[in-house]
Amino acid sequence: MNIVIIPARFGSSRFPGKPLALIQGEPMIWHVYQRCLRARTIDEVWVATDDQRIYDAVDRRGGRAMMTRSDHSSGTDRVAEAAAAVPGDIIVNVQGDEPLIDPVILDAVVKPLVEDSEIVTVTPLAR
Repeated sequence: MNIVIIPARFGSSRFPGKPLALIQGEPMIWHVYQRCLRARTIDEVWVATDDQRIYDAVDRRGGRAMMTRSDHSSGTDRVAEAAAAVPGDIIVNVQGDEPLIDPVILDAVVKPLVEDSEIVTVTPLAR
């Protein structure tokens, strides 16, 4: 199973509440979530957050969200905690402030991981 986990925290020092900032009437985190669902190689999408407001924004729209500890120093740490709780073979970390992420990029990242079990990490590069 290929799973996207989107780390999202409310307490950013530069833009508090950024995941809940509205874009065309919907929270940014919901746009990211919906774009990730469009990838053909992704089976599930989860938002990993330490904030009840973010959890509720995803949950009430029918999305999957989970609460994580609040002491993580990075989104990657939050994804690692969440990844331990889901049955994924491949975990893709998509940042919560990428409302225009192209699902094709997610498919391009997952493809080599599916094709070669010796590859453990893939990072996309824009040209």
